[in-house]
Amino acid sequence: MRLIVEKTNKINGVSKVPSSKSHTIRGFIFASLAEGKSKLKNALESEDTRAAINACSALGAMIIKKSKGEFEITGFGGYPIIKKKKINTLNSGTTTNFITSAAALADEKIIIDGDDSIRKRPIYPLLLALKNLGAKASSINNNGCPPIEIQGRMMGGATALDCKSSQYLSSLLITCPLLNQNTEIKIFNICEIPYIEMTMKWLNELRINYQNQDFQKVMIYGRQKYFPFEKTIPSDWSSATFLLVASAMLGQNVVIKGLDLNDTQADKDVFTYLKRMGSDIRANEKGIVINKSKLLGCELDLNNTPDALPAVAVLGCNAEGKTIIKNVAHARIKETDRIKAMTNELSKMGAKVQETDDGMILEQSKLRGAELKGYNDHRVVMALSLAGMIAEGITEIDTAEAIKATFPNYIEIMSNLGAKMTMEV
Repeated sequence: MRLIVEKTNKINGVSKVPSSKSHTIRGFIFASLAEGKSKLKNALESEDTRAAINACSALGAMIIKKSKGEFEITGFGGYPIIKKKKINTLNSGTTTNFITSAAALADEKIIIDGDDSIRKRPIYPLLLALKNLGAKASSINNNGCPPIEIQGRMMGGATALDCKSSQYLSSLLITCPLLNQNTEIKIFNICEIPYIEMTMKWLNELRINYQNQDFQKVMIYGRQKYFPFEKTIPSDWSSATFLLVASAMLGQNVVIKGLDLNDTQADKDVFTYLKRMGSDIRANEKGIVINKSKLLGCELDLNNTPDALPAVAVLGCNAEGKTIIKNVAHARIKETDRIKAMTNELSKMGAKVQETDDGMILEQSKLRGAELKGYNDHRVVMALSLAGMIAEGITEIDTAEAIKATFPNYIEIMSNLGAKMTMEV
């Protein structure tokens, strides 16, 4: 499908963003590993969370939708009851990484696979850690990527972990409390610390014992259990990024409701990035209020927020002077190489942009509409739609159906604010 975007002069109104994908997937995984019935409220319903539901169900969880956003999950208590020996995680990297460690709790052999994008995403550091902890774990094509084959039961012990993706460590943090032995993990090349902190907050709420030694080493105590819980999922700062960036460039008194500046989500830092660039943005009792203002380029370290890179790159095209995005090489191992993808597509629109090893350098540019590739990456597609909103002419973006992964009603919400965009088959 193609997303057709025309230049938009202004957006205004009140909007609410979807629920957090990161919290929702964690919720399904934790509830599946628990004993008894848990409840999730305000859970995100999207392609990525559907992948999580299917994966957890394959390991024996019983997941029932009670109403919109509300689910009842009966867990398997840390001992999977295999319903399917091959799990398809679709396009969800979070589900792929999290379910891999959960599968290592089972005695039976399980194959985990996904779409073409998942088959390009490295998972070898996690597989190596699982082998060190007693599981059989291998890449079927011997390239360190899915499809992978897992067989447990993992026991615990000691391992080192190359943490170029926070999801590797989160995956182990979630599963290792259920092992017979304690687990010691030495960590190096750590990235995306706020996402690890999110997982640790869940562990704290579920009364799991572990020790974090300044993110250099983690000790997780074994023979623990997850008990049933109820959790209301907060709104998603990663999805909100696109509304915030659009409003910073085109907004007239846009109000975004439901966001919590105290949440552990990494992408709440986008609020700070916009402040640094001179945006008229503030939080009050109404929500996040934002207006168009003169934006100034600056240097931004996105190590903690790789998902924000595509949208921030568009900001760089709109901001006066030079914007340097740095320390985010791990954005290359997401749904696509987001650094290269955004450099290529913004260049087609006339942007002054330079790709670096760990980021991008952008200068204020007059963009023009173009035919663009979306790389089947929801965040690339949505970011390019922002570029289309400030470009002269018409912008067409392919693989636009990818936005269903995390923000199914994105076009509806943006259109209600005044954006000129439509989906075409």
